[in-house]
Amino acid sequence: MNRQQLISQIVEDVLKDKNLAHVCCKDGVCTDGLCVVHNKDGVKNIVTSGASRVTAGVGVDAAGGVEPDLARMIDHTLLKPEATIEQIEKLTAEAKKFHFASVCINPSYVPLCATLLKETDVKVCTVIGFPLGATSSESKAFETERAIRDGANEVDMVINVGRLKSGDYEYVESDIFAVVSTARRYQVLTKVIIETGLLTDEEKIKACMLAKRAGADFVKTSTGFSKGGATAGDIALMRLVVGNAMGVKASGGVRSREDALKLVASGADRIGASASVAIASGSSTAGGGY
Repeated sequence: MNRQQLISQIVEDVLKDKNLAHVCCKDGVCTDGLCVVHNKDGVKNIVTSGASRVTAGVGVDAAGGVEPDLARMIDHTLLKPEATIEQIEKLTAEAKKFHFASVCINPSYVPLCATLLKETDVKVCTVIGFPLGATSSESKAFETERAIRDGANEVDMVINVGRLKSGDYEYVESDIFAVVSTARRYQVLTKVIIETGLLTDEEKIKACMLAKRAGADFVKTSTGFSKGGATAGDIALMRLVVGNAMGVKASGGVRSREDALKLVASGADRIGASASVAIASGSSTAGGGY
């Protein structure tokens, strides 16, 4: 069985599962009219949305011109637990200079970044249930609400990997929906981190299907804190599963312009990286990780 046949079979199996009714439904009827399953035309197309945020102005550093199209696909990321205020301030300064799509930081730094990036074209992205995804759905929903009130424009949540691997798909979809429904009230984007390095291809397909059914805007490969990271193969697989209804974000181990372009060619709409300046300007870096 080839990869496309595997995807089709798993999608069919998931949709046939009588114990996995879509979380926005009651008695088979969509209750909110906003989900990607029942109102595709009414849900923001993330690819189009991303294109509308491309800016004409662009920063230039000593290494040469920065590619604006690539820069606007990058979430400039610093999620290390030892990240200092000074480092976060530097991150936001670089994001403003190069017009990255967002800065992605831990929740405690959201208020600072929201202040520093006010009236700029750079979004504030934060992480939910990070990095394990094993907190309760209620905790994730509360964390999402708090982050948005603090100034977050996008949230990257981690699925409960153990529940997925246990076959508890209803839990996983409801867990994602707890964050999505909270973020949707504020028109904030949700990206779902499926942690590809811990999953089989079948599990990756199921995770993407569940994120799509729950109404998420993006699926994302990795936290950067587990084994493995973004690969072109995983991005291509995720793109095949979600089609054009969702964005696909590559994160974890993206260290060069060549890495980034390969992932974009495979279907990524967004790149999460700490080596963003080197990627956008085309210079090399020995760094990596979050």
